[in-house]
Amino acid sequence: MRGKGMQMNLVDRYIEELEKQLNMIRTSQKDSIQKAADRIADSIAKGGILHVFGSGHSHMIAEDVFHRAGGLICVNAMLEESLMEINVGRTTQLERLNGYASILLNGYDLKAGEVIIIVSNSGMNAVPIEMAIECKARGLYIIVLTNMDHTSTADSRHESGKKLYELADLVLDNCGVYGDAVLSYDQSGKKVGPTSTIGGLIIIQTLMIAIVEELIKRNASPPVLVSANTEGGDKHNKQLIARYYDRIKYLAKPNQNSNESET
Repeated sequence: MRGKGMQMNLVDRYIEELEKQLNMIRTSQKDSIQKAADRIADSIAKGGILHVFGSGHSHMIAEDVFHRAGGLICVNAMLEESLMEINVGRTTQLERLNGYASILLNGYDLKAGEVIIIVSNSGMNAVPIEMAIECKARGLYIIVLTNMDHTSTADSRHESGKKLYELADLVLDNCGVYGDAVLSYDQSGKKVGPTSTIGGLIIIQTLMIAIVEELIKRNASPPVLVSANTEGGDKHNKQLIARYYDRIKYLAKPNQNSNESET
């Protein structure tokens, strides 16, 4: 019974901490989200696409806005298997490897004037930092989604000595805590309850909605996917995919005989 009571207490505390984080995002990040939406909508209205990159667990932020029902089709999620949490030891080593991001970028169609969102909770590892350097050199607008509480005290692992937020045109703060986890559970000082993914998802999905609003203001039709599990969903989505598949790496050319799937 004692263990169950402690578990419930931790659960309640975690939800309370997430509510605090959400309120911090609402009050402190609203203007920055709007600025990001303005810039991205301008690019999309002119035929551009939005690029989103994250390594390690941060890749989930990019994946969540890719090919998603209720989301924009014009999102190029830069999903690299080598940087996902599939082989954890290798992923950790690779995201600290100077020179790796410049190789990865050769597989993507990036155009000057477009926007890239680079997600990194710590903002200290080499790959996301190098991604920002390389994309800035190619003329992209750099939005960084990071944890300012953590990165402000971290040391860069990139050879330039720069941290990710220092390379940004615009910074979005996930309002998480140092070390990501928020709840102490005993006297050891260890913590549970990560905050970075939830904060990042709230921000990026809010940003997607703000982009749609800005596109409407510009009299541009937002290219929004619908669920393929609804009537007419496949037909609608295939028409959108046909407009963008040649620019987005992981979009397959639509096949009239295939069934697309968005959840």
